[in-house]
Amino acid sequence: MIEIKNLNKKYGNKLALNDVNLNIDQGEIIGLFGENGAGKTTLIKSILGLIKYDGTVLLDGEELTRKNIGRLSLATCEHSFFPSINAQSHKEFYEDHFNTFRSKRFDALMEFFDLPYNKKIGAFSTGQKNQFEVIMALCQGADYILMDEPFAGNDVFNREDFYTVLLGIIEPNETHLIAEISGFIDRAVLIHQGEIVGDKSAEDLDKDGKTLMQYIKETYNYRQDRVAEALSKLSGEE
Repeated sequence: MIEIKNLNKKYGNKLALNDVNLNIDQGEIIGLFGENGAGKTTLIKSILGLIKYDGTVLLDGEELTRKNIGRLSLATCEHSFFPSINAQSHKEFYEDHFNTFRSKRFDALMEFFDLPYNKKIGAFSTGQKNQFEVIMALCQGADYILMDEPFAGNDVFNREDFYTVLLGIIEPNETHLIAEISGFIDRAVLIHQGEIVGDKSAEDLDKDGKTLMQYIKETYNYRQDRVAEALSKLSGEE
């Protein structure tokens, strides 16, 4: 389990995370939802120890160090691969450094996305880079896989197909925390202005007779008439 306790993060005078408390159990697919600037990326980076923060993040009761950080992996649209080497070299590097690396999964996903093995990753298109980033995160063999909008800019068919494949390959002990995903999750966590404002399982949503989007709109007090109001004002400019 990942335990996040009283997590706070400031950028200058701006509070990006405010007293966040959250437990992430192993084996869950969690959707992390929030508007731009809500704190999604900051929370993910804090969990991984990529930025300094106030508070506590524990993995099975222990602080994250070099000894256990390999149990977490990250896929982000900012990219974390080596651009000057090819996919085959990445595979060999990860096989040497992670005894949990999933070679067969790597090959299957490379085939699924139709990515070349012998081309430098830096020469990939933006969409291919995003796909390769996800492949490396999924194949590291980590217990917890964090994804921060890894398919930003990709077409909807690639995203939908990938998440369907993801459901088919995950194992009971793998946990996925994915920013901005719907329809494939076990649990929805909502963040607003740096605070957790909602946390509900898909099962509970079904019991309440609510869709995920209904839950999000209700939690954020979404105004149903805002689109019509904007269009009315715009049409009045003519």
